[in-house]
Amino acid sequence: MGAQQAEESRQSHGDGEVNHSMAGSEQLYIGLDVGRTIRGALVRADGSILRQHRVVSEVSNARIFIDQLIDVIKALRADTEEVTAAGIGWAGLVNQREQRIEVNPNLVDVSSYDLHAELERATGFTVVIDNDANAAAYGEWRSGAARGFNDVFYVTLGTGIGSGLILGGQLQRGSRGFAGEFGHFKISDDGLECGCGGTGCLETMASGPNIVRRVREQLFSDPSFSLSKLARDMEGILTAERVERAAIEKDDLALSVLKETGRILGNAVASVINLLNVEVVVLGGGVMAAGDLILEPIREAAQRATLSPALECCRIVPAELGQDAGIIGAALLARDMRI
Repeated sequence: MGAQQAEESRQSHGDGEVNHSMAGSEQLYIGLDVGRTIRGALVRADGSILRQHRVVSEVSNARIFIDQLIDVIKALRADTEEVTAAGIGWAGLVNQREQRIEVNPNLVDVSSYDLHAELERATGFTVVIDNDANAAAYGEWRSGAARGFNDVFYVTLGTGIGSGLILGGQLQRGSRGFAGEFGHFKISDDGLECGCGGTGCLETMASGPNIVRRVREQLFSDPSFSLSKLARDMEGILTAERVERAAIEKDDLALSVLKETGRILGNAVASVINLLNVEVVVLGGGVMAAGDLILEPIREAAQRATLSPALECCRIVPAELGQDAGIIGAALLARDMRI
């Protein structure tokens, strides 16, 4: 990055402490993480949370769903005059230039509404909408595991796989805001069909639901795993969380699947490190509840597949903010967009 770009980056985002000082200790921001549940928080300028509010998202009526978003913001703003902006992390593709939801795979269709305008009109202050992985990446960068770094790759591993990228101290969104679809890296020419319509995507092997799928396939195809604790769950509900608990309890099948998942993810992460020479890779999302049981296989695979000089200056670390990364990041995006 050249000197002029670096200066533009500092003016856009600035140093964390400078931003906090400029925002003022009394200014507050609202952050929302919007998916199957709408999670919101009232956040201080330093990223600390004052209070939270959540509701289960309406899945069939767009008008009711939008009203839910407005109600959550108003509930968090109640009895507080210091709120100056709100940020929303959205589980879908967000056209950043136009603040419009382009792809909304798991939520009610709001395309017939000008969502951004409705929210600003109803709340009376600035609203910023971004992809949920971008918001989480921003939260970890400003207040979590990526503090102090300028070149960051954040990955969230859960029901899907998303990512956010910070280069030269600036969040990268691409030409329209669609950058960061790490889950749709091609890892196989003839793999499973993905929800995106393609085949062989990383998400078809390493997301939470696909970890469960691979456990089921192993139980059906390999008699040696018949004694696995997970075999008892086959008749009921088998979840990624159950697989993670089983791995912690030293179940051979769970350990095997998580190790293979880590290998797949590590190879994909290595490609990003080789391409972008980032300083830190931060891994978040529900799948990371397995801790070192998946983190170490990711690191080992990345070490084998990354160019040595690039790996020497890059750390691979777990996220620090947990489920709050998205709401903290959304609030801080709103904070910094106003500076």
